[in-house]
Amino acid sequence: MSMKKFLISIFLTTLTLSLFAADLPDGYGDVHLGMSLKEAKEQLLKNSDFGYSGDRDVSLLPGDAKILIETNATGGRGSSFLTQCWFQFYNEQLYIITININTAKVDYYSMFTTLCQKYGEPVSLDPQKAVWKNDSVTMQLEKPLAVKYIDNETFDMLKTAATVEKSYEEKNTQSFLEEF
Repeated sequence: MSMKKFLISIFLTTLTLSLFAADLPDGYGDVHLGMSLKEAKEQLLKNSDFGYSGDRDVSLLPGDAKILIETNATGGRGSSFLTQCWFQFYNEQLYIITININTAKVDYYSMFTTLCQKYGEPVSLDPQKAVWKNDSVTMQLEKPLAVKYIDNETFDMLKTAATVEKSYEEKNTQSFLEEF
């Protein structure tokens, strides 16, 4: 086979795989990124897989407008496939979902293979995580075994704000040190 035919066949295979890859999900079990705090609580109560116990699972995080819901599905409270799940909110909008999976039931390789078959090859891969990304959602498979969904717009905005705040603090520290 000539080099030209070989390159064309690789291109067509890659194109075919990308055409059949599903869009990235924005959540799990009827809980999706962008939901309001109220909507997410309602869905968590409806779906016993998460082991959500109501408002006692809700915490305020340090900083402005950040809320965390932490659920525990172990001990017969939820799905035997899940352990803990974290739902992070900013301005009462869900922007990160972390689903920890029971490694006694499912292994990392099985999850990785399933996600690759469904969503194509990850855009980033290292020994600790695989990352799939589109314009609006980042999905990460993390070791030992967690799937994380991230709202890119909110996450990037918060990351930029934290960088600006840190730079301001660094300048203040430098000013303070120069006074000596």
